Parts: sequence; structure tokens; C-alpha cells
Amino acid sequence: MTNDPTQEVNDATAEAPQGDELEALRAEVEQLRAQSLLERADLENQRRRLARDIDTARKFANERLLSDLLPVFDSLDAGMTAAGDEAVALKQGLELTYKQLLKVAADNGMEVLDPTGQPFNPEHHQAISQGDAAGVAPGHVITVFQKGYVLNGRLLRPALVIVANHD
Repeated sequence: MTNDPTQEVNDATAEAPQGDELEALRAEVEQLRAQSLLERADLENQRRRLARDIDTARKFANERLLSDLLPVFDSLDAGMTAAGDEAVALKQGLELTYKQLLKVAADNGMEVLDPTGQPFNPEHHQAISQGDAAGVAPGHVITVFQKGYVLNGRLLRPALVIVANHD
């Protein structure tokens, strides 16, 4: 064993760069690990967002079709009302067709809004007038001129209604 002071200094300086290099490598590994976790989280968020977008697209894919069918519902409603009791066979045929159309629409997530007698709801009803009606509470729907429609919770068209006057 030598007691050469220059040898001890050389050994100490050789260990110092290795220690610094080791710390730098550890820091780099930690940085890469953190970056990997961030990228993994970002990919998971993108996956969830894509799944949500696909679900929304699937849910409302038939919106245009059902919107285009709304005038058909209106015509069938008007035809059944106009047929009265005189043309029983015509009315039965119209009612059957109307029920079939409503079933197809319901199977695709559509609901009919027929709010007669219900409280006025500005989110689903459009008041076109107010009127007096015996036995109907103020603010409730007296007459529905045109039914409204909702698709999976989203309003397609509000119901056109007459609302009872407030006293």
C-alpha cells in the first residue's frame, strides 16, 4: 500500500465523474419513465374519447332519417283525424301504419312528445298561443298542434302547443 497523495487524488477524481455520469443516467431513465407514463395516459384518454365519439355517432346516426320521417308522422296523424269514424277501414290502415312507424322510430331511440294536459316545458314545447280551458291548471298544455320528438334525449323538434292562461 502506497501513501502517495497523488494516487489518492487520481482515484477520487476518477470516481467523481463516474458518480456524476451514474446520476445523469438515473435522471434520464426517470425522465423517460415519466414521459412513457404521460404518453400511455394520453393514449388511454384518446382511446376513451374515440370510444365516446363512436358511441355518440352510433346513437345519433339515424337522426337525419328520423327527422325526414317527421312529416310522414304528421301526415298520418292528420289523415287519421280527417278520416273520422266514417272510413273505418282507412282509419284502421292508417293507424296500423302509424303504429309500425312509431315502433321503428322507438326501436331507434325516438320518443313522441304529446304533452296534452302536462305542465308547459320550454325545453320540449313551443307555445304558439295561450287560451282559457275549464279544468286545466294554468301553465298546462291545452292543445297540441304538432307533436314533438326526442331522439336519445336530444330534442329533434319541440311540440307546438297552446298553454292555459295564468289567472
